[in-house]
Amino acid sequence: MSVFEGTAGYYGRYRPGLPPEVIALLADAGSASRPRRLLDIGTGTGLVVKALLDQFDDIIALDTDADMLVVAETDLRPRLPHGARLSLCRGAAEEFMPPQGWRADLVTFCRVFHWLDRAAVLARLNQHVAPHGAVAVLADRSLWTATNPWQQAVRSVVQDFLGTQRRAGSGAFPASPEPFGQTLRSSAFSNVSETYVPVRRTWSTDGVLGYLYSTSFAAPHLFGDRRDRFETAVKRILALFSDNDTFIEDNTFVIHLGRRPA
Repeated sequence: MSVFEGTAGYYGRYRPGLPPEVIALLADAGSASRPRRLLDIGTGTGLVVKALLDQFDDIIALDTDADMLVVAETDLRPRLPHGARLSLCRGAAEEFMPPQGWRADLVTFCRVFHWLDRAAVLARLNQHVAPHGAVAVLADRSLWTATNPWQQAVRSVVQDFLGTQRRAGSGAFPASPEPFGQTLRSSAFSNVSETYVPVRRTWSTDGVLGYLYSTSFAAPHLFGDRRDRFETAVKRILALFSDNDTFIEDNTFVIHLGRRPA
């Protein structure tokens, strides 16, 4: 079972997309030669691909979750520019093999790098990234690690229902062995830059619940027959922080961009 079992519909609707500054940075990264090729690993419902559809001519989007790929197909295919190619592939990053001769100008990992055998994936990518290509690791804080008071209160509700240890579906969330930048610097893509993009988001109670149900630590099935009680508890705690159903989140998008040394 995927750790995101049952979350795809919520993921596509409630997960925040990429800030404009992040999109611009990615659009300028990697080789500018044509055709431009993008490999998005752990694409989920295709948030990164959706943001970059008009910047690349040939896109491969990879994920292990079949339901996520169905949502991505439905959302992305009608938006595809004329002449562009999009391949949605199901499989593990550690085993991925592109078509013969296919080399990415940019590889993106958005909110997924912590799930992977990073060293193995980066070693494999060394064969499949163009000489002047780049690898981008993107992440912002999830509600589990957020520092906004209302989000910390909501996390406490999740913990009351599911335990204090962060869940990953029916298992436990994997511990991160080292910072993302350090992993990149130990790979073939060791010329690493770091960019920090502040983000302010506005949420409603429905949006917060939808977001929670898009995560591996609060997937709907984890609550069983207690789901209604969980929703009531979340609504009750959020009402303490706003009288107009508006909740402000301050977050930061961190982009590690790795290239091969010159």
